[in-house]
Amino acid sequence: MSIKGIFPIDKWDFKSEAIFADLPVGDLELLMARKSEQTYKKGEIIFREGSYPAGIFYIESGKVKKYKVDGEGREQIIYVANTGELLGYHAILADDSYPDSAAVLEQSVIAFIPKEDFLEAIRLSDVLNRRLLKTLSHEFAVLANSLTLFAQKSVRERLALQLIVIREKYKVDFEPGMPVEINMSRGDLASLVGTARENVVRMLSEFKEEGTIETKGRKIIVLDVKKLIKIANYR
Repeated sequence: MSIKGIFPIDKWDFKSEAIFADLPVGDLELLMARKSEQTYKKGEIIFREGSYPAGIFYIESGKVKKYKVDGEGREQIIYVANTGELLGYHAILADDSYPDSAAVLEQSVIAFIPKEDFLEAIRLSDVLNRRLLKTLSHEFAVLANSLTLFAQKSVRERLALQLIVIREKYKVDFEPGMPVEINMSRGDLASLVGTARENVVRMLSEFKEEGTIETKGRKIIVLDVKKLIKIANYR
């Protein structure tokens, strides 16, 4: 089912795919003139935290996790980016190194746009400038929501909420009533929720017993999204 009207999904989605949508033809041609494409296998790293950007990345198909690694090597996923979204532009705008790392969650086709072309398009395009500012402001609000989530909610509530959000990203040619399969490892899901893998496995079993989800191997199918919203205790 659609969650429009019962859950504010926009508060959890960066929506950077809107940056390139219907750009003036000249602006888009400038951006894409020297783009290159690469197919990444599941788990391959696109860029690492602390390295310096040579350009931006556009997800033509697939999904990418943005994450940070602490001093003990533990990974914390910050965000899952979907087809149509941009990666790496924050570092270029800040003239700094990448603040996080990015790796693909499934086989993905990623386009690379050179830094010089991106900066020139920004210089010449008022439309692109406005969209970048709007998107950056929205991303700040999304990250603020995430910080609140970790500070105020239990692990069970966080898992329920992340399943709601991730379910939206796995919708492909969705029609009402169609099942949506979330194909994410338990380790990645635990990293996204901010808990141990064992906790996620146990709570998924509880959700399954309650009739909220179904599992097929590593795949998770949400059967009752309204129940998940209730578990998430979202107001």
